[in-house]
Amino acid sequence: MSAEITHESEDPGKTVNLTIDDGPDPGWTVKVLALLAKYDAKATFCIIGSRAQEYPDLVKKVTAAGHRLCDHSVDHNTAMDKRAESYQEGQVLDAQKMIEKAAGEGARVSYYRAPGGAFTPYSREVAASHGMRPLGWNVDTRDWQNPGADRIVETVKKGMKEGPTVLFHDGGGNRGQTVAALERLLPWFKEQGYTFSYPKI
Repeated sequence: MSAEITHESEDPGKTVNLTIDDGPDPGWTVKVLALLAKYDAKATFCIIGSRAQEYPDLVKKVTAAGHRLCDHSVDHNTAMDKRAESYQEGQVLDAQKMIEKAAGEGARVSYYRAPGGAFTPYSREVAASHGMRPLGWNVDTRDWQNPGADRIVETVKKGMKEGPTVLFHDGGGNRGQTVAALERLLPWFKEQGYTFSYPKI
């Protein structure tokens, strides 16, 4: 497993990799899953370990729908790159265990995304040595700032030339704007000839 941060798709051609961070959330994750199902889209859910522990049924819903799992640390400390290696290791590996336990037998956590992009060479190596490819992004929707659904849609449409991996959120606050933006973007991707893929492992 490479410790280099992946941004590209595992499939050739015109693709989009939807990545959904900071859940699961009992209000928003269900709405995002419903939209993905409606448009036959797949996504990678970057899950916070402590939230997986709190909402295991939602993690099971994500995997039951065929989406992939990503380790997003135990508690989303965006300054974890400034902490000791032992702390970083715990954040990566404890979250992996929490997510796997919540997801149930046979579930696999395919990626690791550092909170706020706070990767270090060490945390990337730890993740890779435990079967998780470090996961970056090409398009940051900044939806967590609640800039309005119009702005989120515009950011994605303009940003797709940067690469296929798009960052959304289903946790961390009111994600109504994200849901509204996805309702418009998912059919738009299809109209533009994109296929839904996963980041390359």
